[in-house]
Amino acid sequence: MTKKNIEFNFEQSLTELNTLVEELETGKLTLEQSLSAFERGIKLTRECQHTLAKAEQKVHILLEKNAELTLAPYTEAEDDKF
Repeated sequence: MTKKNIEFNFEQSLTELNTLVEELETGKLTLEQSLSAFERGIKLTRECQHTLAKAEQKVHILLEKNAELTLAPYTEAEDDKF
């Protein structure tokens, strides 16, 4: 399965990230578990940041034309800017 076939769920990822942080903060994980949780957390953080950047770009596109709310086409090519 390719990466594009996997749908990213922002809210679910934030919940998982919060759970990982809580587990790491308990100090009850082994070193290996902690490293694995940290690695997963970094991946989720990057995915969330990318999703937020895309959303910000969409809002910017909507607002930039003559300071009016104007819809502009958004393509996945816009993602390459991030």
